[in-house]
Amino acid sequence: MPYRRLPNTDVARIKALKTAYSKGKELPPFKLAFSQSTFAKIELFINSFEKAMINYKATYNMQIEKSKDYNVIMKKAKLYLSHFIQVVNMAIARGELPDKTRTIYGMDIDEGKVPSLNTEKDMIEWGKKIIEGEAKRIMSGQQPITNPTIAVVKVRFENFVESYNHQKILQQNTQRMLTELDALRNKADDIILNIWNEVEATFKDLPDDLKRERSSEYGLVYVYRKNELKGLQLLKRSLFEYTNS
Repeated sequence: MPYRRLPNTDVARIKALKTAYSKGKELPPFKLAFSQSTFAKIELFINSFEKAMINYKATYNMQIEKSKDYNVIMKKAKLYLSHFIQVVNMAIARGELPDKTRTIYGMDIDEGKVPSLNTEKDMIEWGKKIIEGEAKRIMSGQQPITNPTIAVVKVRFENFVESYNHQKILQQNTQRMLTELDALRNKADDIILNIWNEVEATFKDLPDDLKRERSSEYGLVYVYRKNELKGLQLLKRSLFEYTNS
């Protein structure tokens, strides 16, 4: 016996609602298999749900699209920060700068490696330290680091921070739209469940096959369990072989 399967995706939900709504528009109330109060709920709800779906998809797609640009900007900023620190360490290794120069940038005096820049938080933290440290050095009359200069590093870093903040706004927008859509999904599920219950109640006295056929016209979906589906396929094959023997 096939069982009724309620929609579990937004596409399936909107399809179920639109099918029922079309029936409500097509048939007079006395022929409709669900109540007019239910039809009114569909009519009031369906546009807001579809709009929420569209808004979420649009904000999500924008976030994904902009994240491609953001990743490029972030990698470039990471590269310049890393190169600047490497230049400082090489100058120290050659004896051109004292070991204590590292402390101006917030690094340990004997740390000859580039600090971790694996996360946005790391990059923001070290970017500020490097820019502020180099500004102190220059103000004290010391020769600026070159190739890259701090001016170039600062431009790349500020581009990254701006893009990072914009990406956070896009993520918040997407999450807000998803929260709104989630609330509407629950309402959609309640309306669809009510429609389907009313439809099946209307056709309850019909034979099972006919009841499912009539209910399917209102968008109800029936599926066979795996073992039932296998048995049905075997039956169809046997009938085919019998008729063609």
